[in-house]
Amino acid sequence: MVKVNTCVFISGQGTNLKNLLTRSRDSSFPIVIKLIITNNKNSKGIILAKKNSIPFKIINTKLRNYEDKILQYLKKNNINFICLAGYMKIISKKFIKKFGKKIVNIHPSLLPKFKGLNTYSRVLQHKERITGCTVHYVSEKLDSGKIIVQKSFYINSNDNEETLKQKTQNLEYRVFPEAIIKVFRNY
Repeated sequence: MVKVNTCVFISGQGTNLKNLLTRSRDSSFPIVIKLIITNNKNSKGIILAKKNSIPFKIINTKLRNYEDKILQYLKKNNINFICLAGYMKIISKKFIKKFGKKIVNIHPSLLPKFKGLNTYSRVLQHKERITGCTVHYVSEKLDSGKIIVQKSFYINSNDNEETLKQKTQNLEYRVFPEAIIKVFRNY
C-alpha cells in the first residue's frame, strides 16, 4: 500500500496527533505523517514530533503571509493530505484553494450543532442529552464541510466541561482514524 504524505496541524496537547502517529505505523493505515504544523511554540505535539523524528514548523500566525509559508512547507515535504487536530486557527478560503487537496478536521460536537469554540460549555448550557464528535472535510465555511464520520454518546447528569472533554477525546481517538480510512477507501 502506498501511504499518503500527510501533515497534521495542531495547537495544543497533541493527543489526536499521538493517536494518528500510532495508527500510521500500521501497514494498512493509509497515511504517513511527514510534517507537523503548529501555531503554538508550547504545544506538546512538538515533543511528539521530535521523539518521532518528524519535521515540524512553528508558525507565527501574526505575520501577514503565514499561510503562504505553510504552503511552501507543504510543497517542500510533498504533502497531499492535511488533518486538523485541535488547530485553533481558521484556514482561509485562499489557503484551501491553493492547497487544492483534501483537508479534514475533527470537531468536538455533533455538527452542525455547536460550530466554533467553547463547545463543551455550550453543549451543557443547551442541556443537550447527546453529544459526540464529527470528522468533516474543511470547506470555506467554518465547521460546515461534508461530514465523513460522526459518533455520539449520552451525557450524564453529573457531566461537566472536563468530563465531556475527556469522553469526547476518547471517542475522537476511534473516530478520526475511521474517517481517514473512509476518505482513502476509494482514493
